[in-house]
Amino acid sequence: MMQPFTDGTRQTIAERCAAFARLEGGDLTGLKRAAVVIALVDADDNSGGTALLLTRRAASLRTHRSQWALPGGRCDAAETPAAASLRELHEELGIELKPDAVLGILDDYPTRSGYLITPVVAWVADSAALWPNPAEVRSVHRIALAHIEQADAFDFVTIPQSERRVIRFRHAGQFIHAPTAALIYQFREVLAGRDTRVAELEQPVFAWK
Repeated sequence: MMQPFTDGTRQTIAERCAAFARLEGGDLTGLKRAAVVIALVDADDNSGGTALLLTRRAASLRTHRSQWALPGGRCDAAETPAAASLRELHEELGIELKPDAVLGILDDYPTRSGYLITPVVAWVADSAALWPNPAEVRSVHRIALAHIEQADAFDFVTIPQSERRVIRFRHAGQFIHAPTAALIYQFREVLAGRDTRVAELEQPVFAWK
């Protein structure tokens, strides 16, 4: 179902996030704190719908080069996940938001590469001018919320290296994997009013480093 890009949708999503029983990451031993932003924008496709921003990382980056990702990065010392996510959104895409743009925070997700990622949901009232930083971002994509709500948008497979299920998100004929796929999946569940956990969903082996 199409989610119109309106104040009513903003309020509904804020209420769903407020009702979500968030779980924190627990033992942080050895994990570095990071944050990403599920930035909600106008779908910009003449539908009037709401979309989230997804990026392809620059090929020149030291780690996870050319991979799909939500805007985000490592938290600075004493920086909250919400502040870090908004800072990274500005650094990567040129979008500057105030703290009241944050609608909610989802579950922490521990990665195989040693990070604990906190997803922050934020409303971008004006996204007409995106200014991707070429040093960090190869391309920017608007993913309609109606797309992530489709029954076949996600699937789960197994791999020999793990007993945990690997989650995959289908977009533009490709598979996007965890952590990005897991975080988008949980957001989809929050939109539906479900407290679905994703920390145990597995990443593909290529993302373990």
